[in-house]
Amino acid sequence: MNRRGFLIRSSVLLSASMLSRLRLSGQAPTAAAPSPRGPQTVSPPAPSFTEFRPLRRGVGYFTGRGGTIGWLATPDAAVIVDTQFPDTAAICLAGLPDRANRPVDVVLNTHHHADHTSGNPIMKPAAKTIVAQANVPKLQFAAAERAGTLDQQVYADTTFAEVWRHDFGEEIVTAQYFGPAHTNGDAIVHFEEANVVHMGDLVFNRLYPVVDRTAGGTVRGWISRLEETIDTYPADAIYLFGHANAKFGVSGSQDDLRMMRDFFTAVLEYVQKGIAAGQAKEQIVGLENLPGFSDFHLPRPNRLGQSLAAAYAELTEKR
Repeated sequence: MNRRGFLIRSSVLLSASMLSRLRLSGQAPTAAAPSPRGPQTVSPPAPSFTEFRPLRRGVGYFTGRGGTIGWLATPDAAVIVDTQFPDTAAICLAGLPDRANRPVDVVLNTHHHADHTSGNPIMKPAAKTIVAQANVPKLQFAAAERAGTLDQQVYADTTFAEVWRHDFGEEIVTAQYFGPAHTNGDAIVHFEEANVVHMGDLVFNRLYPVVDRTAGGTVRGWISRLEETIDTYPADAIYLFGHANAKFGVSGSQDDLRMMRDFFTAVLEYVQKGIAAGQAKEQIVGLENLPGFSDFHLPRPNRLGQSLAAAYAELTEKR
């Protein structure tokens, strides 16, 4: 057996082993959103429920724990978008429809956060390449250095500045970077023939989001990225979201992108009015729920203050 065959077989065995342990564990599922401590979280409890949801033309999504995984599985190709955590990455890899034991052609990371990249070590032995925007490996390294998890990282080995595109026979996959938003490395992945667009964490569907300013995140930039996305991709596409309120789900339409855009516009307006009125930062960021966006509110954790603080920093920073 050659080295690649050994690695692929080892990955499959590891996946099957982890899947078996998870099925026996009976632990309750956890929410898909990041913890209140920030976007970099590791090793929360394993879920007892995961799901593969086919959409069309061999494209679907996988939910477990962490950012939603997109996938393509056809006779010509296997593609995975984001990798969650090691346990759920193993489940995804082992259960990917129609994959059998063939290699995964490409794994794409939409950005660097741990709930989207911690499964990279599981995927790497079975994948020909891991692709991400050029800023992602250094952002991933910096975040892991702060968290003390450098030994757990596997980084993209193929990077792109603005656009990566590949023909997989029946499907063409494009990853595009428009600029800083949630982070300074967010890529949008488009399955062109299936007309499915994976937004990564550029949409928290009816959840208060996280603006990672330490990684170049920006409220104004996020608004611009959403507007550019609406202008760039088809209005009738199925859009996939990194995280979602369970009432609304991780798939939707451009209306959900507009809702996310309108939320950030309202955040900027609210903070600007507070600053103009002479309110202290603590008073501005202490808002419990943003008027007009009650669907976004979860009492624990309530991350509205994080978005307000990010907007406050942008509006008051010296240029």
